[in-house]
Amino acid sequence: MSDMQKTLKEEVSLSGIGLHTGKEVTLTIKPAKENTGFVFIRTDLEGNPQVEADVNYVTTTDRGTTLEKLGVRIHTCEHLLAALVGCDVDNAFLEMNSAEPPIMDGSAKYFVEAIEKAGIEEQKVAREYLIVKEVVNYVDPNTGSELTIIPSENYEVTTMVDFGTKVLGTQNATLKDISEFKKEIASARTFSFLHELEMLLDAGLIKGGDISNAIVYVDKELTPETAQKLRKAFGKEKISIRPNGILDNLTLNYPNEAARHKLLDVIGDLALVGVKIKGKVIANKPGHFVNTQFAKKLNRQWKLQKKRNVPDIDIHKEPVFDINGIMKLMPHRYPFLLIDKVLELSDKHVVGLKNVTFNEPFFVGHFPKEPVMPGVLQVEALAQTGGILVLASVPDPENYSTYFIKMDKVKFKRKVVPGDTLVFKIELISPIRRGIVHMQGYGYVGENIVVEAELMAQVAKNNIE
Repeated sequence: MSDMQKTLKEEVSLSGIGLHTGKEVTLTIKPAKENTGFVFIRTDLEGNPQVEADVNYVTTTDRGTTLEKLGVRIHTCEHLLAALVGCDVDNAFLEMNSAEPPIMDGSAKYFVEAIEKAGIEEQKVAREYLIVKEVVNYVDPNTGSELTIIPSENYEVTTMVDFGTKVLGTQNATLKDISEFKKEIASARTFSFLHELEMLLDAGLIKGGDISNAIVYVDKELTPETAQKLRKAFGKEKISIRPNGILDNLTLNYPNEAARHKLLDVIGDLALVGVKIKGKVIANKPGHFVNTQFAKKLNRQWKLQKKRNVPDIDIHKEPVFDINGIMKLMPHRYPFLLIDKVLELSDKHVVGLKNVTFNEPFFVGHFPKEPVMPGVLQVEALAQTGGILVLASVPDPENYSTYFIKMDKVKFKRKVVPGDTLVFKIELISPIRRGIVHMQGYGYVGENIVVEAELMAQVAKNNIE
């Protein structure tokens, strides 16, 4: 992928009150180096403990997503994380002097504005993606809530909400591209039903709720007793209901603001997967529990994808070197030239390809009735691909050869047979020193690793008189 990771140009701070803790908090969003991800730092606790935005640290999802690591908690992290993803940021430190970011107006708008004020800068390491190649699904059997992701070039999200109440029927919201987040989603505020609000007030759970940071859908009669509770909780002299069934504390930004806020929550919760996503998410009745269960499933897929390390390449694109280019670099010739094309090349890695045909000379004698490519030749092909990495970097490659000096941790995972397309990926383990090349090689057929090895080779000048 050509697009690079991003962080903030400078730090930026916001202050406010945490919705559930009711505590004053200052949040400072700071730049972070490549591959950091999003990391919360509690400056109010001894040793400034860190909690990574990782779905494996999710403990509770009641009224928001809570992370906990070694007893250190971060409450209601989803709006801030959604803003970071929505602003196309990859790496940031999130310092807080309390357990919960400020609720602000119940949306992600103020976080987005702060990030834009700080500015965003490109970094020097390419992004990684969880590329969705097949449908992944999670259903909560208790609620019928369901999240599905299907292949897509972009990260897209559609949410459908149906609360079975007259006041808030069925609503949908769609984000076609993350670049539209600021305009379409960021200002969608959190919401609550009157019966939930009353329960939360009775349980002392929304201490930071100025009535301006939540839309309240009135799904029951507003009794004098409830009205009195609300007046007291929110410091208002008068509470009434608008014709559209919401309390008169605020005006809706969008007719489908509830569905848009649910979409904001999905983006915030899926930030906990820990990698940018390429896929289309369809969320039916999403909530923090189902979102984070789905995020765990995607996180497992991502770890598996990383473990396999399958190069995401188009084998039909114009190669860096075709067979003629390879023969200019390599001294090998038929029948011992074992790569056909070089598809990618940088100073640290190379991707090569071999089409394995029935006409290979080694099939004549190697299990002729059930042809299998010899493992030693798969390792030789890996080494030749590694040789390209080295020889492409010298001005006169025809005067050099690459010789094996060590093979380690060689594993053959499955047979390579006629008709297979072998893709080899070689990465430097350490910089080339004094002609010694230390590299890790993988061979793939489709999504599967068929061979892997740690190789060491020496580049030596040819003894040509």
